Amino acid sequence: MNSNEENIILPEPTLRRLPWYLAYVEILRAQGIETISSTQISRALSVDASQIAKDLSFLNVKGKTRIGYEVCSLVDALSDFLGFSRCHKAYVIGCGSLGKALIRDSGLSNYGLEIVAGFDVNDAVVARTDLGVPIYQMERIYEVMSENPASIGIITVPPECAQECADLAISSGIRAIWNFSPYRVKVAEGVVMANTSIYAHLALIFNRLDALENRHKF
Repeated sequence: MNSNEENIILPEPTLRRLPWYLAYVEILRAQGIETISSTQISRALSVDASQIAKDLSFLNVKGKTRIGYEVCSLVDALSDFLGFSRCHKAYVIGCGSLGKALIRDSGLSNYGLEIVAGFDVNDAVVARTDLGVPIYQMERIYEVMSENPASIGIITVPPECAQECADLAISSGIRAIWNFSPYRVKVAEGVVMANTSIYAHLALIFNRLDALENRHKF
């Protein structure tokens, strides 16, 4: 039984940890390792073993005493629970350097994300045919949605355009926004929202690096 069947809303910290577990057990499966315990996962990922057991309890996957979890079963359960085993269609809105990189990232399809179209306001970008998906003028999103609908809009536009583009995508029928813009987009209730701020994480790295370097000066 998966999360969709039980309509479980996971705590966000748990949801953020589950892909770590999946990446690790996928490595183990490739190595031919058949079982793994929460203690072993804990040592590899620096997450408390009791927390791992609690997180995995949402999957309705049971470990065996003194044996642990079957690796292949855990990979399948995590992939299904996280939605990575199902196809989710998406549009990239803003096909500059980041947008093009996401369109070209074939690895996303391994996790259930299929980018089926891109949108931009630059005629030169719209004319490109080498990105693997068609690129349209932004105002055509309603037309494209009727012909090849998607549920996710990936926002990779400059901050001053982010809210407008998100509003347009949602009005066309997009039900989830993945925002890469540094501007914190607002959405109405009932629309799924995730902000991935590259710049915020970059600022964190710079700040911690500066603090570390300053500490070493004394």
